[in-house]
Amino acid sequence: MQISPTIFREYDIRGVADSDLTYDVVMSIGRAFGTWLLRRGVNKTAVGGDVRESTPRLSRTLIEGLLRAGLDVVDIGVVTTPVLYWSQYRLDAGGAVMITGSHNPKDMNGLKLAFNGATLYGDEIQEILRMILADDMADAKRPGELSSVDLKPDYIDMLLSKCALGPRRLKVVADSGNGTAGLMIREYLEALGCEVVSLFDEPDGSFPNHHPDPQQRKNLAALIEAVRREKADVGVAFDGDADRLGVVDERGEMIWGDILMALYWREILPKHPGADVIVEVKCSQSLVDDVKRHGGRPLFWKSGHSVIKAKMKEIKAVFAGELSGHFFFADEYYGFDDSFYAAARLLRILSFTDSTLSELLSDIPHYPSTAEVRIDCADERKFDVVTSLRDKALKDHEAITVDGVRILYPGGWGLIRASNTQPVIVTRCEGRTEADLERVSSDVRRRLLDEGLPAFEWTY
Repeated sequence: MQISPTIFREYDIRGVADSDLTYDVVMSIGRAFGTWLLRRGVNKTAVGGDVRESTPRLSRTLIEGLLRAGLDVVDIGVVTTPVLYWSQYRLDAGGAVMITGSHNPKDMNGLKLAFNGATLYGDEIQEILRMILADDMADAKRPGELSSVDLKPDYIDMLLSKCALGPRRLKVVADSGNGTAGLMIREYLEALGCEVVSLFDEPDGSFPNHHPDPQQRKNLAALIEAVRREKADVGVAFDGDADRLGVVDERGEMIWGDILMALYWREILPKHPGADVIVEVKCSQSLVDDVKRHGGRPLFWKSGHSVIKAKMKEIKAVFAGELSGHFFFADEYYGFDDSFYAAARLLRILSFTDSTLSELLSDIPHYPSTAEVRIDCADERKFDVVTSLRDKALKDHEAITVDGVRILYPGGWGLIRASNTQPVIVTRCEGRTEADLERVSSDVRRRLLDEGLPAFEWTY
């Protein structure tokens, strides 16, 4: 069996479905993870999948491997990743696997592995690879038992019990991008009491209308047009497996995840004064300045849903998020990333005020910045490149190095880090003024090109 070690990433397993995730590879992952769970006293796991064309094949093979290891499996079918996370609580299952390519190209797919309510990451994922390579996998004399259940109605009921809206009736445009959100989003938002305009809610793994990545502005064109045409209060968009949320305001302006976090923290901090505020290294200084002003204590941390959730548990944080639109509420929810719940929390804020979303955000500091730019760099090389850039930067600048390097300049910062999900290096810059941003972005570009990376253009 040929297996590429690069598909075992920092917080999930991900590769090209047809070439990397072959029958033998996925079967071995099922057997290894099943063995890993059994050794920790777990005998039941849930399995769900997104709408990608390769997902049914991968699901069947994974389940076969889990059963072969001796684990009982509950197949919950085509679901959002948050439903899969919640299934661990609903089914009292110590393990869970979500088959999803998330926002990656449609020829890719992957597996998110969970244990006792937390997703595996780092060395835990590498241990699955080591078990496969060593053939350290159970082959049970008596295979596990397979059952199936549809949890979507119960999930909607749970969400409605967790977050109710105020007196203002909102008009919402929802763009599912032909991903799994379309299975439930209209039903959910209407049950919350909203007037709903639903876009691209027919699940289709070929993603015929636009790619399901709500943090790419080009993917929000239809949502922006619909919000303006319908005179809606807000537009919400979802990635392929609906664990990330994108938002546009009533004017059709895109709201980045860090600015949304500032708004969420304004609701949360009065109830948790002095709380630790985890700030992902990609986030704006706007978030840092605003949470300080409202009594929070910023703490820079790594990117990645698994590592942020782990840090939240370590420091007992009540909320955290990522620029990419992952939001983790532990103040009134389970602490995992759920775009439906995050949307409801935003709608709750709006429903108790007569102000528009743009008005609510108007006094959060705004600093000029680039968008997140992804530069092609082979998986085998990207971490070495970032290490070289970090070491050179530290010779003449202060920097935050919890994840790549966030170079601190007078009047701004520039981030360079290796992606944990794709063969790319991620960069983003910010300045206090447009002139500051120009100085920062020019220097960061020079450093990247000096490492032999391909030429690129900043987007804004």
